[in-house]
Amino acid sequence: MIASSRPMRLAVIGAGGRGRDAYGRWAVDHPDRTTLVAVADPDPSRRRALATTSGAREYADWRPLLADATGLGLDGVVIATPDNEHVDIALAVADAGLPFLLEKPAAPSLSELERLARHVRTSRARLAIGHVLRFTPFWRTIHQITSALTLGPLMTVEVRENIGFWHFAHSYVRGNWRNATASSPMVLAKTSHDLDLIRWLVGSAPETIYSIGELGWFHRGNAPVGAPEHCLDGCPVADSCPFYAPRYYVEALAEQHGHPVHLLGPDTSATGRLEALRTGDYGRCVYRCDNDVADHQQTTMLFPGGVTATLTASAFTAENTRNVSISGPLGQLNGHMESGEITVDLFSPGATLPTGLPTLTQHAEAKGPMGHTRHTLTVASSATDLGDHAGHAGGDAGLMAAFVTALTEDTVGQGQLSFSTALDAHLMAFAAEESRLRGQRVDFPAWLAIHGTDGAP
Repeated sequence: MIASSRPMRLAVIGAGGRGRDAYGRWAVDHPDRTTLVAVADPDPSRRRALATTSGAREYADWRPLLADATGLGLDGVVIATPDNEHVDIALAVADAGLPFLLEKPAAPSLSELERLARHVRTSRARLAIGHVLRFTPFWRTIHQITSALTLGPLMTVEVRENIGFWHFAHSYVRGNWRNATASSPMVLAKTSHDLDLIRWLVGSAPETIYSIGELGWFHRGNAPVGAPEHCLDGCPVADSCPFYAPRYYVEALAEQHGHPVHLLGPDTSATGRLEALRTGDYGRCVYRCDNDVADHQQTTMLFPGGVTATLTASAFTAENTRNVSISGPLGQLNGHMESGEITVDLFSPGATLPTGLPTLTQHAEAKGPMGHTRHTLTVASSATDLGDHAGHAGGDAGLMAAFVTALTEDTVGQGQLSFSTALDAHLMAFAAEESRLRGQRVDFPAWLAIHGTDGAP
């Protein structure tokens, strides 16, 4: 076991939005628990931005960083590179004998996921996946309520992923996750979080999965007449287009100089942003990009015992957050992640919430229309405090704290941080995408048998 009296020595591979602004920033902000000693990224400005704040050694490539692992005295590694680089790096880190946190999705394709799972089995790698939402106070509260059978046995679970029209355009039309071949399908890249939550709340893998959806709006067929390749090339509908790039990156985010603005380039001044938008990816017309991932998708699942679940993901929303509704014979729960508000209607006279819930900023009781008890909770550290886009409602911090604790106790790869807890959600995503493309329901156990995995590493 690693001595707990000293900070854990970490390396970050990939200093983009997640590596720098989520995981790397947490390490820098908690010097009593972690020391960031190395950062690898091929972009000098990105790696320098993280290394400067931490004093970490810089590497243009992850391979020499791993070669120096012993000299660096590494206790663990965070991998936050583009999706298609995940597996090769993860296998190398596993072979180096280092525990690591791998940003989701663990792999961009089913074949790559199977390759990773096989290696994890044989090497006994100590691996955690970046499913951060399990570590938020909001979802932990919901899980504690449902697992205590407060609502009775679950009957329905509904999750809505409101991606936000501006966020979808940034990440899934212009950005790194726009193309399934270059990255991964939207159902994996974006909603593997949601599938993981559903799997966690229900407590088992599904029996069947059926998914529908398509790329309905962001394509050349919907381009306004005369729309150029880049917004700044004289777009005739600049004043009315909700996706006009300068309005988002230069005006709406004028005071923001971190994520996502820093992805445009090192110069985040107004002049620098405009220059980047003239020719860069983030300044392209949303109707003239090389994107192919679905912009709206709905997935239904049947679980053992008759539990049904639905997941709706949409680009066409004003909010960038998640809603959840869960029902059982004894009650119903509704939640809004951004506000942190959870409403629990308990149908039985005298029924109460379980004790020991995560810290709440507010708890009010009232009578529902049938005389039952309605509990309204507002969970502390919700997105109102931390920002859903930046910190996943406290999940980024919660996951990093759990990872560093597991490093200290030598328990990475166990419990909530085990690869097996995340694998089902990835497999569910690939099954859902296959269902969407084929227009057919997927029998999940049979599908797993075909692909040679039982869902456990």
